[in-house]
Amino acid sequence: MSVESVLLYVLGVLVIVIGLAVSIGLHEVGHLLPAKLFGVRVTQYMIGFGPTIFSRKRGETEYGFKAIPLGGFIAMSGMYPPKRPGGAPREASTGFLQALSGDEKQARQQHPAGLSAMIQEAREASAETIVQGEEHRTFYQLPVWKRIVIMVGGPAMNLVLGFVFYAIVMVGFGVAQPGLTVSSVNECVVASDSAQTDCTDDDPIAPGAEAGVLPGDEIVAIDGEQAANWDQVSGVIRGAAGRTIALDVLRDGEPLTLQVTPLLTERAVVDDDDAVVTDADGEVVTQEVGFVGITPQYEVAQQPITEVPAAVGENVERVVHLILNLPQRLVDVAQAAFGGAERDPDGPISVVGVGRFAGEIAALDTIPVADKVSAMLGILASLNVALFVFNLVPLMPLDGGHVAGAVWEGVRRFFAKLFGRPDPGPVDTAKVIPLTFVVVILLGGMSALLIYADLVNPISLFG
Repeated sequence: MSVESVLLYVLGVLVIVIGLAVSIGLHEVGHLLPAKLFGVRVTQYMIGFGPTIFSRKRGETEYGFKAIPLGGFIAMSGMYPPKRPGGAPREASTGFLQALSGDEKQARQQHPAGLSAMIQEAREASAETIVQGEEHRTFYQLPVWKRIVIMVGGPAMNLVLGFVFYAIVMVGFGVAQPGLTVSSVNECVVASDSAQTDCTDDDPIAPGAEAGVLPGDEIVAIDGEQAANWDQVSGVIRGAAGRTIALDVLRDGEPLTLQVTPLLTERAVVDDDDAVVTDADGEVVTQEVGFVGITPQYEVAQQPITEVPAAVGENVERVVHLILNLPQRLVDVAQAAFGGAERDPDGPISVVGVGRFAGEIAALDTIPVADKVSAMLGILASLNVALFVFNLVPLMPLDGGHVAGAVWEGVRRFFAKLFGRPDPGPVDTAKVIPLTFVVVILLGGMSALLIYADLVNPISLFG
């Protein structure tokens, strides 16, 4: 690899690191703004975790950067209510990497007797940070809907960023999609599961080659219908096996009509993600379709803004599916990391893996700069959608855990009012602190596994 390629690789990694840091920073802004608007006392706004490398206090809030820019948090007074009415609430933060503060670690060491002691000490550890006379500015005393707005504000900011990045990529740069120009024509027909790369005298000639289709031909119409896109063309071909159809093309600007007879072939069924579909017994599902043996030339085409929501929605669906299948995916990653198995290109990766992708794209000298920029923005779009979905998982200390606590409190109060019962008060979310520690440990272990796998057995975009 040349010095220039190395520098471009490093530049690609830096672009993603900075983009991720900005995305995290704006995520915390999504928490900060509504918290300030609703009068909650916010003592810290930090990008990163670990030791503080720079900070400056503005009013009552300290703004700064920490050494490892892979997280962020804002510290608000009273995210956990006191055990009893009138007790001192505690100051806490929104970032899961900050869930185990120094005071809480000390409390656990001093009171190892049980979970109840740990919970109570965690409640009391930061009581002195609450300014006397400003107890009303604690998070837990806000109406339920305001707490939900504050906690959803962070993920919502990532969703907005995802929309913005997707819009720039799709509307501004365009998306590669199959056009109506023929890129290549198969000379013969071979089995779909064959490893054969060259035609032999025993192989039947492919229908497209037999009809005289050539690379560079632009398809104008098929079977008497105006050609609108490649999906339409391939759909007609699949349904016309054994029937001769007219293929109108432009060759060197001259119109030409070719007669082609698609061959009946058996092909594997694939889903929307181009993955092979299998039945309950694990056998590949096949279907009989027409085959001509031509492939389209891909073209970059700008998309209308109305296509952006669909792209974001598909990305959200993929991330949700990944999270729902995360245990098995992590087992697969572990087998790849420690057993040498092949990594699933659609499986989870760490920020190290994402950085490798960016570096490979930046160092590639076969694509124009505009395509590199588009690819980088596409990565940042996917990262922000992933942050949106992941942070809504209803487990503390993720934002979704705080939302779930607020929703449960609202449900309890609704039914208490409905049946004329006393107000049950705020939900004691401090009781899930032990579970929070478990979640943090699991997330840390998952991150370590993915980083190790991305170092020893990475997924490569280009093989």
